[in-house]
Amino acid sequence: MREPLEATFASGGGVTGPQRIVMQALIASDGLSLKELSARVSLAHSTVSGIVDRLEVRGMLERRTSDIDRRATVITVTEPVRDFLANQMPALAISPLVEALRHAAPADNTAILRGLRKLRALLEKQRPQAEPSSS
Repeated sequence: MREPLEATFASGGGVTGPQRIVMQALIASDGLSLKELSARVSLAHSTVSGIVDRLEVRGMLERRTSDIDRRATVITVTEPVRDFLANQMPALAISPLVEALRHAAPADNTAILRGLRKLRALLEKQRPQAEPSSS
């Protein structure tokens, strides 16, 4: 299912594994210092610095002054990266599933739907129950 997405990552700039790890850490944040990013991805400061430099040159990351401490620098993903993640990546990630379901027989779709409903019910049983209000 990840093939279209992996192919896009590979052809769209050849992002290496460590670069992808750094990108994922930054996407999940509002920006990190180099020290925070190094700790988050468990890589040496110098390694992460090199990765950030290469991704910055390619327009995928940017360094900016921290809003909290004007002396500090934070690293963030660029707007084109956020746009890709919001607008293109979901379609690439779901397309193999949609294509497979399009070719499924009606009986198969019924069985899949029944299985998904069962999975949902099981997951809902695992969800903590809200405490009753005392008002």
